Amino acid sequence: MKPIIKVKNLVKIYDNGPQKVEVLKGISFDVKPTEVVVIKGSSGVGKSTLLHIIGALDLPTAGKVWLDGQDINALSNSELARFRNKSVGFVFQFHHLLPEFTAFENVLIPSFMHEPLTKEKEEYARYLLEEVGLGHRLEHKPNELSGGEQQRVAVARALINRPRVLLADEPTGNLDRKNSEMLYELMLSLNKKFNQTLVIVTHDEHMTLKATRIIEMDDGKIVKEIKRK
Repeated sequence: MKPIIKVKNLVKIYDNGPQKVEVLKGISFDVKPTEVVVIKGSSGVGKSTLLHIIGALDLPTAGKVWLDGQDINALSNSELARFRNKSVGFVFQFHHLLPEFTAFENVLIPSFMHEPLTKEKEEYARYLLEEVGLGHRLEHKPNELSGGEQQRVAVARALINRPRVLLADEPTGNLDRKNSEMLYELMLSLNKKFNQTLVIVTHDEHMTLKATRIIEMDDGKIVKEIKRK
Protein backbone atom coordinates (compact mmCIF):
# COMPACT_ATOMS: atom_id res chain seq x y z
CA MET A 1 0.00 0.00 0.00
CA LYS A 2 1.42 3.39 -1.02
CA PRO A 3 1.88 5.89 1.82
CA ILE A 4 -0.49 8.86 1.81
CA ILE A 5 2.15 10.94 3.64
CA LYS A 6 5.87 10.56 2.96
CA VAL A 7 8.40 12.68 4.84
CA LYS A 8 12.04 12.45 3.77
CA ASN A 9 15.06 13.98 5.56
CA LEU A 10 13.07 16.99 6.75
CA VAL A 11 15.11 19.87 8.17
CA LYS A 12 13.77 23.19 9.43
CA ILE A 13 16.07 26.02 10.48
CA TYR A 14 14.83 29.39 11.69
CA ASP A 15 17.33 32.16 11.03
CA ASN A 16 16.94 34.80 13.74
CA GLY A 17 19.71 37.15 12.72
CA PRO A 18 22.96 36.07 14.39
CA GLN A 19 21.32 32.96 15.83
CA LYS A 20 20.06 29.96 13.85
CA VAL A 21 17.71 27.48 15.47
CA GLU A 22 17.47 23.99 13.97
CA VAL A 23 13.97 22.81 14.91
CA LEU A 24 13.82 19.66 12.76
CA LYS A 25 16.93 17.55 12.24
CA GLY A 26 16.40 15.05 9.44
CA ILE A 27 12.92 13.65 10.07
CA SER A 28 11.78 10.73 7.88
CA PHE A 29 8.65 8.56 8.11
CA ASP A 30 5.64 7.35 6.10
CA VAL A 31 1.95 7.26 6.98
CA LYS A 32 -0.39 4.72 5.39
CA PRO A 33 -3.95 5.58 4.37
CA THR A 34 -6.48 5.50 7.28
CA GLU A 35 -3.77 5.28 9.95
CA VAL A 36 -4.21 7.13 13.24
CA VAL A 37 -0.77 8.51 14.09
CA VAL A 38 -0.02 10.40 17.30
CA ILE A 39 3.12 12.56 17.44
CA LYS A 40 4.13 13.22 21.05
CA GLY A 41 6.94 14.88 22.96
CA SER A 42 7.57 17.79 25.30
CA SER A 43 7.09 21.42 24.28
CA GLY A 44 9.65 22.81 21.84
CA VAL A 45 10.76 19.52 20.25
CA GLY A 46 9.35 20.45 16.82
CA LYS A 47 6.02 18.59 16.77
CA SER A 48 3.86 21.49 15.59
CA THR A 49 6.49 22.64 13.10
CA LEU A 50 6.52 19.16 11.61
CA LEU A 51 2.72 19.07 11.35
CA HIS A 52 2.59 22.51 9.72
CA ILE A 53 5.14 21.45 7.10
CA ILE A 54 3.24 18.21 6.38
CA GLY A 55 0.09 20.30 5.88
CA ALA A 56 1.88 22.82 3.62
CA LEU A 57 1.39 25.68 6.08
CA ASP A 58 5.16 26.08 6.26
CA LEU A 59 8.10 25.13 4.05
CA PRO A 60 11.12 23.03 5.07
CA THR A 61 14.69 24.28 4.89
CA ALA A 62 15.64 20.92 3.37
CA GLY A 63 13.98 17.61 2.66
CA LYS A 64 10.66 16.80 1.01
CA VAL A 65 7.05 15.98 1.79
CA TRP A 66 4.72 14.03 -0.47
CA LEU A 67 1.03 14.23 0.35
CA ASP A 68 -1.37 11.93 -1.48
CA GLY A 69 1.37 11.38 -4.09
CA GLN A 70 1.98 15.10 -4.63
CA ASP A 71 5.40 16.64 -4.02
CA ILE A 72 4.13 19.72 -2.21
CA ASN A 73 7.50 21.48 -2.52
CA ALA A 74 7.00 21.57 -6.30
CA LEU A 75 3.75 23.57 -6.19
CA SER A 76 3.43 27.32 -6.71
CA ASN A 77 1.81 29.39 -3.95
CA SER A 78 -1.58 29.41 -5.69
CA GLU A 79 -1.39 25.67 -6.47
CA LEU A 80 -0.38 25.00 -2.89
CA ALA A 81 -3.32 26.97 -1.50
CA ARG A 82 -5.78 25.06 -3.67
CA PHE A 83 -4.18 21.68 -2.92
CA ARG A 84 -4.13 22.38 0.83
CA ASN A 85 -7.77 23.49 0.79
CA LYS A 86 -8.95 20.33 -0.98
CA SER A 87 -6.62 17.64 0.39
CA VAL A 88 -5.98 18.52 4.04
CA GLY A 89 -8.25 19.33 6.96
CA PHE A 90 -6.82 21.15 9.98
CA VAL A 91 -7.94 21.19 13.61
CA PHE A 92 -5.95 23.45 15.95
CA GLN A 93 -5.85 23.95 19.71
CA PHE A 94 -7.77 27.20 19.24
CA HIS A 95 -10.80 26.65 17.06
CA HIS A 96 -10.38 29.88 15.03
CA LEU A 97 -14.09 30.19 14.30
CA LEU A 98 -15.21 33.53 12.88
CA PRO A 99 -17.36 35.16 15.59
CA GLU A 100 -19.76 36.95 13.23
CA PHE A 101 -20.81 33.73 11.48
CA THR A 102 -23.02 30.87 12.66
CA ALA A 103 -21.76 27.31 13.18
CA PHE A 104 -23.26 26.36 9.81
CA GLU A 105 -21.57 29.29 8.03
CA ASN A 106 -18.22 28.60 9.70
CA VAL A 107 -18.29 25.00 8.49
CA LEU A 108 -19.04 26.14 4.93
CA ILE A 109 -16.23 28.73 4.64
CA PRO A 110 -13.48 26.40 3.27
CA SER A 111 -15.88 24.98 0.68
CA PHE A 112 -16.28 28.21 -1.30
CA MET A 113 -12.71 29.54 -1.13
CA HIS A 114 -11.93 28.15 -4.60
CA GLU A 115 -15.34 27.06 -5.92
CA PRO A 116 -18.92 28.39 -5.90
CA LEU A 117 -21.19 27.44 -3.03
CA THR A 118 -23.72 24.75 -3.96
CA LYS A 119 -26.78 23.19 -2.33
CA GLU A 120 -24.86 19.92 -2.15
CA LYS A 121 -22.18 21.59 -0.01
CA GLU A 122 -24.82 23.14 2.23
CA GLU A 123 -26.43 19.74 2.71
CA TYR A 124 -23.04 18.20 3.50
CA ALA A 125 -22.32 20.91 6.08
CA ARG A 126 -25.63 20.12 7.80
CA TYR A 127 -24.79 16.41 7.67
CA LEU A 128 -21.35 16.99 9.25
CA LEU A 129 -22.82 19.10 12.04
CA GLU A 130 -25.28 16.29 12.69
CA GLU A 131 -22.36 13.83 12.77
CA VAL A 132 -20.55 15.88 15.44
CA GLY A 133 -23.76 16.17 17.49
CA LEU A 134 -24.59 19.78 16.66
CA GLY A 135 -27.47 19.46 14.24
CA HIS A 136 -29.56 21.50 16.66
CA ARG A 137 -26.97 24.32 16.88
CA LEU A 138 -26.57 25.29 13.20
CA GLU A 139 -27.67 28.90 13.68
CA HIS A 140 -25.74 29.54 16.88
CA LYS A 141 -22.68 31.80 16.77
CA PRO A 142 -19.43 30.79 18.51
CA ASN A 143 -20.12 32.87 21.63
CA GLU A 144 -23.33 30.88 22.10
CA LEU A 145 -21.46 27.55 22.09
CA SER A 146 -19.36 25.85 24.77
CA GLY A 147 -15.64 25.26 24.21
CA GLY A 148 -16.25 21.62 23.35
CA GLU A 149 -19.02 22.54 20.92
CA GLN A 150 -16.81 25.13 19.21
CA GLN A 151 -14.09 22.54 18.73
CA ARG A 152 -16.62 20.12 17.24
CA VAL A 153 -17.63 22.83 14.77
CA ALA A 154 -13.93 23.16 13.90
CA VAL A 155 -13.77 19.40 13.23
CA ALA A 156 -16.81 19.61 10.93
CA ARG A 157 -15.22 22.55 9.13
CA ALA A 158 -12.00 20.55 8.63
CA LEU A 159 -14.03 17.80 6.94
CA ILE A 160 -16.19 19.91 4.61
CA ASN A 161 -13.98 19.44 1.52
CA ARG A 162 -13.70 15.69 2.11
CA PRO A 163 -9.92 15.74 2.67
CA ARG A 164 -8.06 12.44 2.73
CA VAL A 165 -5.84 13.69 5.57
CA LEU A 166 -6.90 15.32 8.85
CA LEU A 167 -4.13 17.04 10.82
CA ALA A 168 -4.80 18.01 14.44
CA ASP A 169 -2.44 20.20 16.49
CA GLU A 170 -3.19 19.86 20.23
CA PRO A 171 -6.93 19.63 19.45
CA THR A 172 -7.89 19.00 23.08
CA GLY A 173 -5.41 21.44 24.63
CA ASN A 174 -8.13 23.92 25.56
CA LEU A 175 -10.67 21.38 26.81
CA ASP A 176 -11.35 19.64 30.11
CA ARG A 177 -10.88 15.88 30.44
CA LYS A 178 -14.48 14.98 29.64
CA ASN A 179 -14.62 17.11 26.48
CA SER A 180 -11.12 15.98 25.48
CA GLU A 181 -12.16 12.34 25.57
CA MET A 182 -15.39 13.08 23.69
CA LEU A 183 -13.52 14.95 20.95
CA TYR A 184 -10.92 12.21 20.57
CA GLU A 185 -13.60 9.51 20.30
CA LEU A 186 -15.39 11.68 17.75
CA MET A 187 -12.28 12.03 15.58
CA LEU A 188 -11.64 8.29 15.78
CA SER A 189 -15.20 7.48 14.72
CA LEU A 190 -15.00 9.94 11.82
CA ASN A 191 -11.63 8.44 10.82
CA LYS A 192 -13.34 5.06 10.44
CA LYS A 193 -16.51 6.38 8.84
CA PHE A 194 -14.80 8.51 6.18
CA ASN A 195 -11.63 6.37 5.72
CA GLN A 196 -9.42 9.33 6.50
CA THR A 197 -5.87 9.45 7.72
CA LEU A 198 -5.50 11.15 11.08
CA VAL A 199 -2.25 12.68 12.38
CA ILE A 200 -2.43 14.24 15.85
CA VAL A 201 0.17 16.27 17.72
CA THR A 202 -0.58 16.12 21.44
CA HIS A 203 0.69 16.11 25.02
CA ASP A 204 -2.39 14.12 26.06
CA GLU A 205 -1.40 10.54 26.90
CA HIS A 206 -5.06 9.48 26.62
CA MET A 207 -4.91 10.20 22.89
CA THR A 208 -2.20 7.60 22.37
CA LEU A 209 -4.38 4.73 23.60
CA LYS A 210 -6.19 3.98 20.33
CA ALA A 211 -3.58 5.20 17.86
CA THR A 212 -2.25 2.75 15.30
CA ARG A 213 1.18 4.35 15.65
CA ILE A 214 2.93 6.60 18.17
CA ILE A 215 5.89 8.73 17.09
CA GLU A 216 7.88 10.25 19.93
CA MET A 217 10.07 13.28 19.25
CA ASP A 218 12.86 14.92 21.19
CA ASP A 219 15.19 17.74 20.16
CA GLY A 220 13.96 17.81 16.55
CA LYS A 221 14.36 14.07 15.97
CA ILE A 222 12.25 10.92 16.16
CA VAL A 223 13.53 8.97 19.15
CA LYS A 224 10.91 6.21 19.39
CA GLU A 225 8.19 4.69 17.24
CA ILE A 226 5.52 2.26 18.42
CA LYS A 227 3.35 0.47 15.88
CA ARG A 228 0.13 -1.30 16.77
CA LYS A 229 -1.84 -3.75 14.65
